[in-house]
Amino acid sequence: MKKQSILSFIKKINRPIFTTAELSTVSGKSLSTTIQSLNYLQKQGVVLKIYQGIWAELTDKPLSPYNVIPFLFPRSQAYVSFISALHLYDIIEQIPQVITLASTIHTKTITTKLGTFFIHQITPSFFDGFGWYKNKGDFLIAEPEKALIDCLYLAGYKKKQFASFPELHFPKSFSFKKAKEWVKKIPNPRVRVLAQQKLTTIQKFKTRH
Repeated sequence: MKKQSILSFIKKINRPIFTTAELSTVSGKSLSTTIQSLNYLQKQGVVLKIYQGIWAELTDKPLSPYNVIPFLFPRSQAYVSFISALHLYDIIEQIPQVITLASTIHTKTITTKLGTFFIHQITPSFFDGFGWYKNKGDFLIAEPEKALIDCLYLAGYKKKQFASFPELHFPKSFSFKKAKEWVKKIPNPRVRVLAQQKLTTIQKFKTRH
């Protein structure tokens, strides 16, 4: 397959990130032929293999690791939460070294060419309180209040990295009332009590500063 022909099919997908299977379907070519063509384009510096079966067209626009998330979980949902979400909401200034996600699948780490993703498993009944980032269809993210309570939820299960925070800057729109409602929905009674205690401490500290 010629370089231009495979590129024209990539353009038809009309987004920077795509999968091998997607391109194979659009082009009508076999998976093996599609992979061979993509490997050639990667050597030419036209595309980049981000992860198994996931590619990106290299353009002048920088690639965001967050945009890869939906492609990493084609059979299940995962949303940005915990420290990563708090950073995107400017509640935490510190830039996380890994992108933290919540899902109902088992806890694991995925390393890609664009970044490292750490998936934390939460119980299905608590898998809620998220939507599309800035109402666009790029990736799912927890509401600010749910992102904070997700941290306290994991801290209750002795996840030390979520037991303390760097300095928190809550915007006026942040609702501690809503956060308290999320605490009530934590199914484990012990974890729920610990989360409530921690949230009270956080709120008192904010009130004093």
